[in-house]
Amino acid sequence: MKVILLGATGMVGQGVLRECLLEPEVESVLAVGRGKTGQQHEKLNEIVTDNLWDLAPIEANLSGLDACFFCLGVSAAGKSEEEYRRVTYDLTLSAARILLRQNPRMTFIYVSGMGTDSTERGRMMWARVKGKTENDLLKLPFKAAYMFRPGYIQPLDGIRTKTKWYGLLYAMMAPLYPLWKALFPKYVTTTEQVGRAMIRVAKQGAAKSVLESEDISRFGQD
Repeated sequence: MKVILLGATGMVGQGVLRECLLEPEVESVLAVGRGKTGQQHEKLNEIVTDNLWDLAPIEANLSGLDACFFCLGVSAAGKSEEEYRRVTYDLTLSAARILLRQNPRMTFIYVSGMGTDSTERGRMMWARVKGKTENDLLKLPFKAAYMFRPGYIQPLDGIRTKTKWYGLLYAMMAPLYPLWKALFPKYVTTTEQVGRAMIRVAKQGAAKSVLESEDISRFGQD
């Protein structure tokens, strides 16, 4: 399986990249982003671009791919709906359409979030925008498309978030994670499980197109 990964330097993307490099059935990984991952591996190729909203200049390098793991995302905190939509919706759909043009048999997996509003009419701005993003991705004629809606994600294997206050939260939560998992198993998962789940769903498919945190953990089990 040949994979393209967008958002490989973020916390979720780091976990997905790690699992892809460890998985024998993943033949190659093309990481596209604004910066280098800092990883070196025989399966890994990287393209650095300042303009992720327009992948046309590198479109010729985006063919022959079996799956896209789309892990790009930003927090809605402090952003207007227009600002948040530009990154969450506009960028995602632009990239998806270019990848579809080059890879009509591709499986597209998008990291959304627990609480996403599929009606697009709720009170929470971020949930409406995520909902429209999911809905419009599912309308595209990919071989298959899956929306991943994780809840709390515990970073493992030395993976760190680039957001300082998130990092403090994860550091405090790490010792309590086993208890948190025991009390709220439907709402927590790990970077390992998200990565493994993406690979397995891309390879095997899933019975539904929207996978909640509990589904992700199940697909991501050892």
